[in-house]
Amino acid sequence: MPTDAPTTDAASHEDDAPEKDFDTVVVSGIQPSGRLHFGNYFGALRQHIDLHTEHESFYFIVNYHAMTTVQDADTLRQHTLDVALDYLALGFDPDESALFCQSDVPEVTELMWMLLNLIPTSRLEKGVSYKEKVNAGLTPNAGLFTYPVLQAADILAYLGTRVPVGADQKQNLEIARDCARWFNQTYTPDDPLFPIPEPYILDDVAVVPGIDGQKMSKSYGNTIGIFDEGKELKKKVMSIVTDSTPLDEPKDPESCNVFALIKLFADDETQAEIAAKYRAGGYGYGHAKKELLQLITENFAEARARRKDLASRPDYVHDVLQQGADRARARVAPVMEKAREAVGLAPHV
Repeated sequence: MPTDAPTTDAASHEDDAPEKDFDTVVVSGIQPSGRLHFGNYFGALRQHIDLHTEHESFYFIVNYHAMTTVQDADTLRQHTLDVALDYLALGFDPDESALFCQSDVPEVTELMWMLLNLIPTSRLEKGVSYKEKVNAGLTPNAGLFTYPVLQAADILAYLGTRVPVGADQKQNLEIARDCARWFNQTYTPDDPLFPIPEPYILDDVAVVPGIDGQKMSKSYGNTIGIFDEGKELKKKVMSIVTDSTPLDEPKDPESCNVFALIKLFADDETQAEIAAKYRAGGYGYGHAKKELLQLITENFAEARARRKDLASRPDYVHDVLQQGADRARARVAPVMEKAREAVGLAPHV
């Protein structure tokens, strides 16, 4: 078993491990924690859509992970469906890459158990989400404690080599990388079973302000949903926090929450035109909010129509997820056969 300082121990043997080439496989999980918002879209979802046709890819809705916080069956089912609808409406092509539910590939939880027996508890106690709960005086459940190991299994089961993350999220991969090293060193030292996954850094990741000026997050209750429309969308846009500069006075667009959102949707020419209006004076925040509302409506018009169509065809969405799961299990099956043999679970005597 690895020592109580696993990262150092694993790294000390990394140079001794035999090199092995693995095909590029992109793996990413999608949290079904409610309707997706602009922070999700510009933080990851848009990049997922762009990437999913470039390499063999597996994108899965992490409904097992969601159970650490969502403990109502109807809510979890609806959130899972919402994520599938959102991805498909925004351009995810299921013929190019697999889209499926984590729970439809039970082999991943089997691999998780194998990995749990390699990782010291002291390593898991350093988990960010776990520590936040403990420091807040709460009692985290065991699911949250072992969450990073399920995340590692999610990646390694598909022999994932690249995981899309923002530049500030690289640490999220460290346990998966350690688990791959420990398994290879312990069970398959001469012919490593698992690649050491690398972060697929998403350079064009925006920090999206919420309607209160903080980072947009469901936990802050300050989000604008990708598919919000009509009165609901207008109410949220018009409630974006601004300063009290009078309408007639010039304003600094770069310090304005409304303009920060406008930049996400407008082309360079439109951004420059609106920025000039800010600086000229006689242009109020209400004017800017109306322009933002129009940009949002136009940007998601086609996707909104597609989502409504898909929502009326639940059997199609189910088929997409089932086909994705079939593709995923076909990928995982030979990996798990080798893993079982390596640890001594197969063949049976």
